[in-house]
Amino acid sequence: MLIDKTVKDFLTELASDSPAPGGGSVAALSGALGASLCGMVMRLTHGEKYASVSEEVAHIMEEALKLQDFFIKSIDADTSAFNELMGCFKLPKDTDELKKVRSASIQVATKKATLIPLSVAENCIHLIKLTKKALIIGNPNAKSDGKVAIACTHAAFFGAVYNVEINLGSINDALFVGDIEAKIKVMKDELTSLKLEF
Repeated sequence: MLIDKTVKDFLTELASDSPAPGGGSVAALSGALGASLCGMVMRLTHGEKYASVSEEVAHIMEEALKLQDFFIKSIDADTSAFNELMGCFKLPKDTDELKKVRSASIQVATKKATLIPLSVAENCIHLIKLTKKALIIGNPNAKSDGKVAIACTHAAFFGAVYNVEINLGSINDALFVGDIEAKIKVMKDELTSLKLEF
């Protein structure tokens, strides 16, 4: 599994001529980094000085931990979905029936490979909101760490969206495509409304 590799080994594999892991896994990794930093900011926000916000700090810390776990799992899930899709392209197509089976399998696998980064993007919006709150109530000495968390999560969001959008061009289900495009628009509008500062 990718998450069990050292940082150096992961980067070496990422830089190889293998198409996976690729941008989708990197987007998930960026989200995990953002969640980890958000959690760190909250762990540094403790003591009598922050007693009035201790409940909110605990909530953000708990949510950040859940998101960290989600993003970590998504690193391998994205690569697995891509490999599954590539496997579908290798299915036999010697007869019309086999061609239909292969085509249907490709469509199913492409949808799966689309929904994973879509979920990453959705969770990035949630994490950015949490981190903005963390910056407001958190230890000011960790402000730069919170900003890096937002920067990582912002990159994760667009990285995930890019992977969604490139897959949509290969999907024949117009209703599915339209629904995903609408969700992406809502998320982009919401991200704009957050007025992020870097």
